[in-house]
Amino acid sequence: MKKLILGLAVTASSLAFAQQTPTTSSNPVTFGVKGGMNVSSLSKDEGLDDQKSKIGFNAGVFANIPVAESFSIQPEVLYSQYGSKADYTVLGNKFSSSTKLDYIAVPVMFQYNLIPNLFVEAGPEFGFLVSAKNKIKNESNGNSSTSDNYKDDLKTFNFGIGLGAGYYFTDNFGITARYVAGLTDVAKDRPNGSDAVRNNTFQVGLAYKFK
Repeated sequence: MKKLILGLAVTASSLAFAQQTPTTSSNPVTFGVKGGMNVSSLSKDEGLDDQKSKIGFNAGVFANIPVAESFSIQPEVLYSQYGSKADYTVLGNKFSSSTKLDYIAVPVMFQYNLIPNLFVEAGPEFGFLVSAKNKIKNESNGNSSTSDNYKDDLKTFNFGIGLGAGYYFTDNFGITARYVAGLTDVAKDRPNGSDAVRNNTFQVGLAYKFK
């Protein structure tokens, strides 16, 4: 709960700063929406040798806050799907599994404009787990099952570092790409001696600024 409050406080403080930041015709604070595709995986350990990336989506809102001529801060609130896929064999039967971890993600990106329409970015991402499900399919007979929401078995809070870039084709419309490397173990109770499993995702999508 303390981490949830911290993440929301960071977002609220950033948005309050955005509202109080003086705007000029050349450097206004802007708000927008964004969305796109996630290509996610869980970091490998001994039991995840055959894992594959999983396709999901992200969507949400942002505020872009200029603090210097070429430098700005961009807090975001996104609904973001993480997870992975894996293939394995048990007693001669082939199985495939799909793990879907849904988060409310709060990235706070520090952006630098290399040229007016092209930027690079880096910053922390705070994530709060809202759903965790696992679908298992027996490839031999086609039978499948989906687990109930087991998010209580995982850590609610996720922390990562994002690196990315973006290009705006117009003042309003642009394309973005970002890689987020997870730094926290997704498991709540990790057995001693076992490797941590962390979220990782590559995101590509579109952004629209309201001006």
